[in-house]
Amino acid sequence: MATNSISKRELSPSMQMIQKGIAVGLPIMLGYLPIAITYGVLARQAGMTLTELTLMSVFVFAGASQFMAVNMIAAGSGFLEIVIATLVLNFRHFVMSLSFMNRLRGIGLNAKVPLSLGLTDETFAMSSLHPTEAKKEKGVLFYTALILTAYFSWIVGSFLGGVLGEVIPSQLSQSMGIALYAMFVGLLIPSVKKEKRVGLIAVFAILINVLFSQFTSEGWAIVAGTVIGAASGIFLLKEDPK
Repeated sequence: MATNSISKRELSPSMQMIQKGIAVGLPIMLGYLPIAITYGVLARQAGMTLTELTLMSVFVFAGASQFMAVNMIAAGSGFLEIVIATLVLNFRHFVMSLSFMNRLRGIGLNAKVPLSLGLTDETFAMSSLHPTEAKKEKGVLFYTALILTAYFSWIVGSFLGGVLGEVIPSQLSQSMGIALYAMFVGLLIPSVKKEKRVGLIAVFAILINVLFSQFTSEGWAIVAGTVIGAASGIFLLKEDPK
């Protein structure tokens, strides 16, 4: 009887939501750790301190932007260039946050606002697959546990990468730079398979980047390629009227 009583207390609504959130976030954690470690190694290679690269993960928490920022730091880009490029690349988070808040109508605004700060492509996708938890008792704890599982795994992985970046041979750390390009290619290919015109946008952005790099810094060339390339999608991805 005592065992059954303990089990019931352990399976309270709060614990159920927390356990489920961690379980749903576990695949994200396993995917984040190696990428975050690679980020940490590359950040150390770019000259960032262990504290700086870890705090970037704490306050930014956006893998693609952090990789891009590290690449721009290594290229000697200025502060303003990095900020603008990061803002442009992360602009989709505004849309994801609005969608997240609209979908989770059963949760108060005072909880949705801080939760939206932890949204990434992966946590947004997983939370979108579990909209009913917002209507359940203590459902906010599900999304909190999901996001925090991903968040802390990214921070821990970044820290470990920074530590490894201090001890592994420079030849190995330099070879890990290919992870940046592999990650973006991995994100691009599925979209190109669905819509060939996405590939045209990518090629156009590359050409803009190469063109601007001839008469401006690499940082501003990245900004120009990102902004103009994204703007071209308005026309290239415009649906034909039926």
